[in-house]
Amino acid sequence: MKSPAEPAVDQAEWDRVKTRLKQEFGESAFKNWVTPITVGTFRNGEVELAVPTRFMRDWITTHYAERIRALWNGENPSVRKVTLKVEAARNAAMAGTATREKQPAHKAMGPSPRAASARATGFPAPNVTATLGADLSAPLDPRYVFENFVVGKPNEFAYAAAKRVAESVQVSFNPLFLYGGVGLGKTHLMHAIAWEIRQRDPSRKVIYLSAEKFMYSFVRALRNQDMVSFKEQFRSVDVLMIDDVQFISGKDSTQEEFFHTFNALVDQGRQIVLSADKSPSNLEEIGDRLRSRLSSGLVADLHPTTFELRLGILDTKSEQLGVLVPQKVKEFLAHKITSNVRELEGALTRLVAHAQLVGSALTLETAQELLQDLLRAHDRRLTMEEIQKRVAEHFKIRMSDMSSARRSRVVARPRQVAMYLSKQLTSRSLPEIGRAFGGRDHTTVMHAVRKVEELVKLDSAFAEDVELLTRMLES
Repeated sequence: MKSPAEPAVDQAEWDRVKTRLKQEFGESAFKNWVTPITVGTFRNGEVELAVPTRFMRDWITTHYAERIRALWNGENPSVRKVTLKVEAARNAAMAGTATREKQPAHKAMGPSPRAASARATGFPAPNVTATLGADLSAPLDPRYVFENFVVGKPNEFAYAAAKRVAESVQVSFNPLFLYGGVGLGKTHLMHAIAWEIRQRDPSRKVIYLSAEKFMYSFVRALRNQDMVSFKEQFRSVDVLMIDDVQFISGKDSTQEEFFHTFNALVDQGRQIVLSADKSPSNLEEIGDRLRSRLSSGLVADLHPTTFELRLGILDTKSEQLGVLVPQKVKEFLAHKITSNVRELEGALTRLVAHAQLVGSALTLETAQELLQDLLRAHDRRLTMEEIQKRVAEHFKIRMSDMSSARRSRVVARPRQVAMYLSKQLTSRSLPEIGRAFGGRDHTTVMHAVRKVEELVKLDSAFAEDVELLTRMLES
């Protein structure tokens, strides 16, 4: 006996669900995660959706699948479950068919079908591998595109240089060398360049990998006596992108092969993009010939982030997550986590996940409680000398006035503020604070603390000064 036929998936239902998802999660998250989804089968109350990569499947399953199910169930009560599967081959074939007649004939080692999909949809398919093979090129993160990169003073030069390289048909700077500390955006810009190039011209052969993987590929080729294939693979690309070049420091044989690969590509007018944690001149155990080559193009550094830039990054991240985060919480994170953008974004993700899973509100108190481990790692010992210096600069008095006998208000008030902040922001005792301010008695410090507390309540402008100084010293 045949089982009753399951109802067909209604495309109109899915369209309405997508509309709701776009409203709830925002344009950026919708474009990155919902647009690439295609509807599959519908059996026993279960809708099967298809995505191009495992990365997308895992991310959507964790962050969006339950909401998709709930919205679809509201449209059609017979939908009780939503699952996702990877079906890259079918999607790539469909995109390839749609674009085959529009694209010119490619060279022998032309673009992968997924690269063609990028042109057909106007959106790069996640985790696209290089056209030379998945075993050689690292996957690209779909979040790391130019549209998601928050630009500020510390990174605007590197961003502009990366954009120029990605948009230019001719080689602009060779190499483009990006450097900066951990979590400042080097890898984001590298991925963004690759996405942009592939979207603009899928026929260009782009390979992106770490210096570590370059070395391992080189060693494997030596072991297998297959150096000819190795050289052909790396020297036949249009754009070679290598992350964390500092890894080959001290590895003479790898440096030698990289030097020859570098020269061969430059001689052919091919683009090279590199990144490292230091400038070429500061890389240790790098040969002079290679160091000269690395410095011969455009060297662009990414400076540590400012408070404003970190706040902008949190604004963008909260929009991507589709969550309204209180301004005070974002300001707190931007002040406390200053050295690493990845940690900053991770902290926000942790807060949002906790709020969604537990059903609690996103508050300053929750942030302080949940992020104790991360905040402790970023805490530093603030000295009274630093406090005195910052307060003196703010109120435009001399540092020596902090310990002088002068009692005029223009000097006494900033001195009281510095004493107050020393009491609030350090673990020093009142006598210790008094000694740091010209050998004053601890009762003078107590009077200063009380006076500042009173003025904060009565004078809004003064309160803003104290609040600003507190944030600057805590960041």
